[in-house]
Amino acid sequence: MTRAWAPDPSASFERRLGKSAAELGNSDGRDDCPDIWQLDNGDIAVIGRDLTAVYGAHLPDGVGVGPHERLVVIPGNMLSAAKADIPDA
Repeated sequence: MTRAWAPDPSASFERRLGKSAAELGNSDGRDDCPDIWQLDNGDIAVIGRDLTAVYGAHLPDGVGVGPHERLVVIPGNMLSAAKADIPDA
């Protein structure tokens, strides 16, 4: 089965969108920090807490998490800080 979109594992991290977790106060200085990055192919990588098991059974109608997907959560202030770096559609 061909999917409409598939990630390219050869893509590289190009630039952070928004501010770092440390700048936003969402980090205690360890390696486990949420982040949002644009890849060199235009895709977006999100580093967050894996809450697939927690939210999986409570998704709205029409929303699903595939077997090779994970639902991640990041701080709201991180996405808000990235707004200026995200172009309009």
